Amino acid sequence: MNQLKSYSITGIVFVLVLGTLSHFFYEWSDNNFIVGLFAPVSESPWEHMKLLFFPMLLYSLFAIPLLKDSFPCVISAYSAGILLGTLSIPAIFYTYTGILGYNLLALDIGTFVLSVLIAFYSVYRLSLSNRIQNHSSILCAAVCLLGISFMIFSYLPPGIALFKSSK
Repeated sequence: MNQLKSYSITGIVFVLVLGTLSHFFYEWSDNNFIVGLFAPVSESPWEHMKLLFFPMLLYSLFAIPLLKDSFPCVISAYSAGILLGTLSIPAIFYTYTGILGYNLLALDIGTFVLSVLIAFYSVYRLSLSNRIQNHSSILCAAVCLLGISFMIFSYLPPGIALFKSSK
């Protein structure tokens, strides 16, 4: 198995496990403010995007230094993967709830799993292609902006559906 495929499979498992556990971190921490910056503080779709975003960002900080010599596009690829996977969560959630008219826990879990797979498949394909290497700065900036937005909107959410609890 090649190095990139191995890191992708390991990343999928890492994000699925840490993302699943992070769903409970805020409650387990007795609603600690700092923990709430990185873990969901409510049942809103916005907060559930953190389940993928922060674990994948953490994994990318581990994987990128180990892969960048062999795959020069890996920084751009991970940035794009983080963004695609994170934004897949509300896209899939609102698609299936729009069709059904309600949400189901099994489909919510499936949404998370599918979004993680989308994220790492994107990283894998983009790392091999080098198509987005010239866009590294803008992609990294978008990841940083999204991370800051999570921290701000966790405690100061706008009054739109994305930030309202689905339960």
